[in-house]
Amino acid sequence: MSWPAISRPLAEVAAAPDAAAATAPAAAEWLRALRDWPRAALQSLEREAAIVRIVVTGVQGSAPRDAGVCMLVGEHRFEGTIGGGELEWQALAAARSLLAGAMPAARTVRLVLATDLGQCCGGVVELWMERYTRADRAALRMARAATGRDAAVLISTITARGIDHRIVSACGYSPEADLLLRAPRASALPRVMAAAGVGVSLLERLDEGLPALWLYGAGHVGQALVRIAAELPLRLTWIDTRAGSFPAQVPDTVQIVHAPDPLPGVAGAAAGTRFLVLTHSHALDYALCRAILERGDFASLGLIGSHSKDARFRSRLARDGVPADAIARLRCPIGAGGVASKWPAAIAVAVAFELLCSIGNDAQRRPAVGSPPAEAGCAAGSCANCSSTDHSR
Repeated sequence: MSWPAISRPLAEVAAAPDAAAATAPAAAEWLRALRDWPRAALQSLEREAAIVRIVVTGVQGSAPRDAGVCMLVGEHRFEGTIGGGELEWQALAAARSLLAGAMPAARTVRLVLATDLGQCCGGVVELWMERYTRADRAALRMARAATGRDAAVLISTITARGIDHRIVSACGYSPEADLLLRAPRASALPRVMAAAGVGVSLLERLDEGLPALWLYGAGHVGQALVRIAAELPLRLTWIDTRAGSFPAQVPDTVQIVHAPDPLPGVAGAAAGTRFLVLTHSHALDYALCRAILERGDFASLGLIGSHSKDARFRSRLARDGVPADAIARLRCPIGAGGVASKWPAAIAVAVAFELLCSIGNDAQRRPAVGSPPAEAGCAAGSCANCSSTDHSR
């Protein structure tokens, strides 16, 4: 599938630091990380005539956020974050310039946090900024559709004519696109590269790469945990047998499933899913844990409860013929050690922390594909890191 070229005017852009003030919301709002950027962009263009997307395309050394995160900037509001601080403030100012329309529709910027912005992170951050208008909504819908399918790469190229976009979902287009398509999604990071005889290209995966979490139970702890997990980089499915147990308002990042009998649904979870079992019924807890352990291809399984509940479940699982190596994968009680409080929100924080540690450990074992290897920051003013490059077309 291809995304046809979209012609855009080209000119120089100069970031004005004081212009960022105009991008601030008129009234304070909750600051949230951006998920599903094509969908968010389409929603923003219902309110705004134009928006600018800012993408972190490369990180060397220490930086506030990782490659791949992005934010959207409009005339009256912005969504998402690339790390806050002076980096985000200056990026907002540059985005405000692109919104004016007379400036280029896209640019790339390389910033050294210490020397350019006075931040003590010590790393280097590369950004891609691109303006979208309502004329681009059909193309954004194509990108949105690609996020729900198998591996797909969006290739955006700054050319003398404007910006060319193409969506690639099969190998053979280019070695660089093939590399991203074949890589595990979690390690396929954006890549900016020179396009021979054309300009500069950004290659990025469109299909969603967030780990899946299935949470059973909409009781006090379940609801407290969902309020936290809805803000985390997860694809959250929330299941309960009682239709009236879910709150009236649930974030749109959470998929609600009312299942009077949730056991058959266990088989529908994707391989590598993480499970948390927190239902109102010990009998249901046991049945769910057994079904999950017997399918075997999950990433983790956590069960709420006491040490005595853990011992009883393990003994019963063994009697029911579940292999010992499978039983060993059950974690109960869940939650970071040392948290003594039994407040639902305190338990939820402890469980969320434990979950993030597990996901982070898995991610560290996967090599990144697409971005350059990280370099240690330094205090010298003459190393390769200590320079700033701005590619505007």
